[in-house]
Amino acid sequence: MKVFYPPLGAKERGISLTVQTLKTFQADHRMLSTLKVAVATLALAVTTPLIHAQATLKIDGSSTVYPITEAVAEEFSKENKGTKITIGVSGTGGGFKKFVRGEIDISDASRPILQKEIDAAKEAGIEYIELPVAFDALTVVVHPENKLEQITPAQLKKMWEPAAQGTVTKWSQVEAGWPDEELKLFGPGTDSGTFDYFTEAVNGKAKASRGDYTASEDDNVLVQGVSGNKSALGYFGMAYYLQNKDKLKALPVVNSAGKATLPSVDAVKDGSYNPLARPIFIYVSKASLARPEVKKFIKFYLENAGDLVKDVGYVPLPEEAYELAQKRVDAMQTGSAYGGKDKVGMTIDALFKGELK
Repeated sequence: MKVFYPPLGAKERGISLTVQTLKTFQADHRMLSTLKVAVATLALAVTTPLIHAQATLKIDGSSTVYPITEAVAEEFSKENKGTKITIGVSGTGGGFKKFVRGEIDISDASRPILQKEIDAAKEAGIEYIELPVAFDALTVVVHPENKLEQITPAQLKKMWEPAAQGTVTKWSQVEAGWPDEELKLFGPGTDSGTFDYFTEAVNGKAKASRGDYTASEDDNVLVQGVSGNKSALGYFGMAYYLQNKDKLKALPVVNSAGKATLPSVDAVKDGSYNPLARPIFIYVSKASLARPEVKKFIKFYLENAGDLVKDVGYVPLPEEAYELAQKRVDAMQTGSAYGGKDKVGMTIDALFKGELK
């Protein structure tokens, strides 16, 4: 606000002041006092919200990891009402895009950070700490009325490989004796870490997939699609299957030993649910960790993940794994242990044995 005053006349510059001049001066002085009060009040009104501004923590990324992070955030908020937490679900790839642009503090990821994302982070000056938080049993589901009892990785490949696009359109084209009915496929979109892992494990190359299927980064959309179509098959994280067991059927997957195995906590822990068991992560920005609310949230996350991971339907890591993760945070050990690519067949024991680069 600018305040303008009239210029002083010749008489007013002198030592003697007339009565009228005194009155004018007093009026001007009262106006100045009023304006000073108004300016002070306005300044207080502007600065007060800044003093009491709510701390904000921004998270985005994987729909697979979302249920864990959401559960942690809900519990954290009960004890830390001064921190606002926002969680988006744009897929692992979408989350990393925001992460390397510095738009979010934490990126939920259902696969390790890829080389192109590592390069983008380096170019942007974003350093990060990689934290495994759970294991997932990627689950293949069909409609409850489907009579299929099991499925092999080879059969899944015949359904999902790029060469199947426009050609494998019926169940009977996958395996002789299967129904001569339309095959409707539902799966994650190309920004999904689940898509990356599944295509790597089943088709032999990440992102190599037919494109003529119903895709969504929202796993709830996939649940609705499979549960609403008797000829459907889809895949997503185990938590979404467990939350919808009443309207979905999980198919046992034949493992490397030739045994059909259902996804479960025990099957992941003993390694028998392969090749579709995989670790899931959060990545936190080193710069964001300088803020007390972020540092406190990560500590809370690692201290409570074991119980909350189990509650939402994933496989918790051993207690010592979360302790190792906290030590990584305390020491600000940045980088990834995966060399910029996904690793099919990773076990829980091997999670913290790789060198960070």
